[in-house]
Amino acid sequence: MGKRVLLVIAGLLAVLALSACGSKSQESVREQLAGKLEKLSGYKANATMTLSMGSKPQVYKVEIWHKDPSYYRVNLKNAKKDQSQMILRNDEGVFVLTPALKKSFRFQSDWPKNSSQAYLYESLVKDIVADKEAKFSSTKDYYVFETKTRYQNNHMLPTQEIKFNKKDLSPAIVRVMDADRNALVTVEFSKVKFNVSFDKDDFEMKKNMTRAQIGAPVMAGAANQDTSFTVKYPAELLEGVTLQKEKEIAIEDGKRVILTYGGAKTFTLVQEKRVAEPASASYPIDANGEPVDLGFTIGAITNHSLSWSQDGVDYMIASNDLTKEEMASLAMAVQGEMSK
Repeated sequence: MGKRVLLVIAGLLAVLALSACGSKSQESVREQLAGKLEKLSGYKANATMTLSMGSKPQVYKVEIWHKDPSYYRVNLKNAKKDQSQMILRNDEGVFVLTPALKKSFRFQSDWPKNSSQAYLYESLVKDIVADKEAKFSSTKDYYVFETKTRYQNNHMLPTQEIKFNKKDLSPAIVRVMDADRNALVTVEFSKVKFNVSFDKDDFEMKKNMTRAQIGAPVMAGAANQDTSFTVKYPAELLEGVTLQKEKEIAIEDGKRVILTYGGAKTFTLVQEKRVAEPASASYPIDANGEPVDLGFTIGAITNHSLSWSQDGVDYMIASNDLTKEEMASLAMAVQGEMSK
């Protein structure tokens, strides 16, 4: 009987010891990640990002370059449509490039410091360090954290699950979830190289625009004259809001479609495609507003409007009723081949 009691006590002590190890393990991994980030001079990574916000998931190939402390080059390529955009940060500002259209916009911004970024390693680590209530678990191959996000449209994407490879603490999979724990953004990393070296002009705007245009021949020449596009509609609307009117306008060098929504709140969604202006590649347009992360690109947001480009089409939401958060949520829902 005495032996049995001793065995039970020993078992309880073992469980307590394992629990203690688990909590230490979380803090230990957090410290390891923070330490790795502190020593990191830069990295290159490749990933696949899937956005599941519309009727059909949109898949993007993402190439990420980062040179400490503040140089970034993120190339987002639509896997099916062979079209790309690039987010670039250097000493001159934050640029959003659309090489196929020879377009570039410049922001004066702290991006990416002011928001979570599912494809940036340092952003993931900072989210973990910042969230003292982060959940932690460990599997055979991964350390797994669940944290709050710092998105501007936080109510739409409040939490994220981040898996790091145990071998080298590189990111493996990130799932950004809605309030019902559905993964709306999934980033799967295929290759990560730490402490890589970069050439002097790797983050220079004109050089990257030229390089990207060489890789985008489909939009060159006569193809640029095609101003047709499929009109898209938000997959999800605010409660009590419906489409009131749709109007197509032929403009001098392209096509414009204006969707007017009304009801509980009113807004206008403008979609426009123009013939590319070759000269614009050399002169970036200073964007009106602050950058906002839409997952697939960076948009420009003000108190009453949000504009962005995707697949050669320019979009703008304008409203006196919507909050910035509501405009960002609507923009993220205008993805895929939508129907009314």
